[in-house]
Amino acid sequence: MKKIGFVDYYLWNFHANTYPEMIKKYSDGEMEVAYCYGTAANPLNPEQTSEAWAETNGVEMLSSIEEVVEKSDYIIVLSPNNPEQHRALCEIPLKSGKPVYIDKTFAPDAETAKEIFAIADAHGTPCYSSSALFFADELKDLQKENVEYMTSFGSGGYETHSIHQIEQVVTFMGRDAESVMYTGTEKFPSFKVRFAGDRYADIIMMPGRFRMHVGYGDGKAVDYTVDSPIFDRLVENMVKFFRTTEIPVPHAQTVEVIAIREASIRAKETPFVWVDIQK
Repeated sequence: MKKIGFVDYYLWNFHANTYPEMIKKYSDGEMEVAYCYGTAANPLNPEQTSEAWAETNGVEMLSSIEEVVEKSDYIIVLSPNNPEQHRALCEIPLKSGKPVYIDKTFAPDAETAKEIFAIADAHGTPCYSSSALFFADELKDLQKENVEYMTSFGSGGYETHSIHQIEQVVTFMGRDAESVMYTGTEKFPSFKVRFAGDRYADIIMMPGRFRMHVGYGDGKAVDYTVDSPIFDRLVENMVKFFRTTEIPVPHAQTVEVIAIREASIRAKETPFVWVDIQK
């Protein structure tokens, strides 16, 4: 039985609550979340301490990140809603040489993203991060070259969930985004991303399922709605990564995604003005 360790800011979150059973399922019982360490209680509910989470979920709470890394075969760094915590939470795991999965949102800005990957590279530690939408079944057979225009719809909080749509857009449009313009309202955030060669993507956040419209340089277009169980696919690929150490999402793509997100947050302060993406 391979042991997985959780490292988190606070352990009472959807991902920490959901991953353990899914990992058992998709590893055919060969892996289990055995250890954990959380640096804080849930800020929205101080009674939800890391110790209480460990007891509730039957996971051994250890005394430090170092101990989790030492005892685990693989490490998952969570903190899905607080990317500003990832630089500190990742440092010890990424110096271990053991496979590390880092939850979305990977980093608050592109500079921090590059710093995190630099630690992993310096210590030969295989790692990656991704939105679950990267693994949607609907994407597998779609053409991802010669995309001229794309429109993406999805729900969730702007700073927390826009990462999902940005991941989709970068998968189709590539890693040459230049600038972002905020075009939405407070209730319905949206922004336009300009890519090299006068190519554009619109990211619109409204309640409902994830939907994409993709237009190609030859005038053809496709549209799709994501119906596949993307969280299951994420965990399936996480298990595969732990087994093989093959990185499914290039680090350069993750940096690109974070750079676009960072610029989109800045662009919200000056709607309808192009804001350069800093990489």
